[in-house]
Amino acid sequence: MDEINLKELFRYILAKCYIVLLVLVAVFSVGVLYSVYLKTPMYKSSTKAVLTFEKDSKSTITTNDVTLSNNLVKTYAEIAKSKNVLDKVANNLKLEGGAEALSSKVTVSPAANTQLITITVADSDAERAQKIANEIAKVFKSEIINIYKIDNVQIVDKADLASSAYNINVASSAFKYFVAGLAMGIGVVLVMFYLDNTIKSSQVVEDKVGLVVLGVVPEMGKK
Repeated sequence: MDEINLKELFRYILAKCYIVLLVLVAVFSVGVLYSVYLKTPMYKSSTKAVLTFEKDSKSTITTNDVTLSNNLVKTYAEIAKSKNVLDKVANNLKLEGGAEALSSKVTVSPAANTQLITITVADSDAERAQKIANEIAKVFKSEIINIYKIDNVQIVDKADLASSAYNINVASSAFKYFVAGLAMGIGVVLVMFYLDNTIKSSQVVEDKVGLVVLGVVPEMGKK
């Protein structure tokens, strides 16, 4: 394998800097245009529910109660995103696709070592995302009563209307596309360098044929 002459490589990249610039501009422009005009904005709304203890005023909460509650939160989280709950939500809000369409938009996550459950909905319509999140919490609370015959779920925070899309950040995207375009441009020039078999300097001739170069004829103009 031939040794790489870093100085020669650097000079080659400088000579082909226009190619790097063209690739950079192309990638940057396409990326920014896609982020601004073609990428579908998505909005998130979240609501929180808490699992409460069924104790009277004279009873104390024990460690076993806390452990049981923490384990029950995971079960409740599964119920919140169950087909039964999501079908009822879709029916109440007259949404197409039922539970199958909603399941990809809904994330239910129990907070570790707490009795809190966060229900998050992502949708291309901010108002719809808010309505779905609040409706899931409402139906979920009702289903717990029907299943366990106890009312131990309370809504802590209702979902707010998202003011901006979570998946679009023009400044961040522009920087990423700039770096990607620069890397791709340099990559193209490197490939061209390795595929270029032309003699680039007298040193290459000496290395290849083992003879000393006595003189170099300069390139002459048309004159």
